[in-house]
Amino acid sequence: MLQVLRSSWPLLLGIMLLMVGNGLQGTLLGIRGEIEGFSTFDMSVVMSAYFLGFLGGSRMAPELIRRVGHVRVFAALGSFISAILILFPVMTDPIAWTFLRVLIGFCFSAVYVTAESWLNNAATNENRGKSLSLYMIVQMIGIVSAQGLLAFGDPSGFVLFVIPSVLVSISFAPILLAVNPTPAFESTKPMSLRNLFKTSPLGCVGMFLLGGIFAAQFGMAAVYGSQAGLSVKQISLFVATIYIGALVLQYPIGWASDHMDRRVLICLSAAMGAVSGLVGVFFDSNFMVLLGVSFLIGGMSNPLYSLLIAYTNDYLEHEDMASASGGLLFINGVGAISGPLITGWLMGVFGPPGFWIFITLLMGVMALYAAYRMTQRASVPVDETGAYVGISPSASAITLEAAQEWAVEAAEDQEMAHKQH
Repeated sequence: MLQVLRSSWPLLLGIMLLMVGNGLQGTLLGIRGEIEGFSTFDMSVVMSAYFLGFLGGSRMAPELIRRVGHVRVFAALGSFISAILILFPVMTDPIAWTFLRVLIGFCFSAVYVTAESWLNNAATNENRGKSLSLYMIVQMIGIVSAQGLLAFGDPSGFVLFVIPSVLVSISFAPILLAVNPTPAFESTKPMSLRNLFKTSPLGCVGMFLLGGIFAAQFGMAAVYGSQAGLSVKQISLFVATIYIGALVLQYPIGWASDHMDRRVLICLSAAMGAVSGLVGVFFDSNFMVLLGVSFLIGGMSNPLYSLLIAYTNDYLEHEDMASASGGLLFINGVGAISGPLITGWLMGVFGPPGFWIFITLLMGVMALYAAYRMTQRASVPVDETGAYVGISPSASAITLEAAQEWAVEAAEDQEMAHKQH
């Protein structure tokens, strides 16, 4: 791990600063929207717009990079991000914010593709798994650190919008000045959604539901906190706890996934998430209980992303894993676009508990569907399952494909070891 950090620290530092900027603007807009008097519906549209742009960016970024190169794409779109962050407090209108969120989602998606291409190119077959794990840790540290920055300014002013703009601008330096060579860009043609669903119905349904859950966490958590009457410090702690839970529980769930039927683990994790959400519905007035709920929700939902990918890989040939990643990412993105919209509607009907109701419903549906799928076909023997690697739901197709490559290499090494014995 230290060797990976020593060789890739400029890239990882730049990515962490990008995540700080992105994590701060997401929470800050939820708080600022309440201050400006935006309705819950307005904010749900604004938050959903990010995921629409993000999905578009993930589809168009490869062509942009092929046409003008990594450096130009990164520098140009990174500059747009810095400018958009400063425009938010100037153009305090829901329609303007929606347009800006589509743009910033597109830019962040393409920037992640570019940065992750460099990181993946710097990794070797021997250290790719460690590189992916370190990348996920850096992402989570960035998002959690962003919440602490909320204490350094007034959400109704300009300073908190300037800080992420500066951080994003600074993030260019370690990445663009790194000695790592510009990688040759290749992208895999996605597997058709029909074939992907035939291969793994649970993987597809789970990814769609998880997209909505993740989008609710990333987009609507601060809106929920504002409507629930939490202070700015409480909101920042509440949001940070979601990602702390994701980081802490990623590895225990990953270990369990390599030692038991993954469908059972998916069912249990989703069921625990649903129960945690129910606690949030009825006991959201107690802030300490709220922190416990946010820890468990983050700790269940984020590892489920990696778990569903690993489960889907169990039913794929090695050569199909990379192409399947594109389909899974698209399904997750479509679910993410609808997440804030439905969450906002439920919050309009039920008040702040609507946030937890949405997460509870989606987690419950996933648990029930996983239980149903267990009755439809036999499980893959544990000793024949592929490797689990932790990935953040905010990662681009580049990291997802890198994870698939690492899973293939791990599976081939495992097969070689079995033959030798």
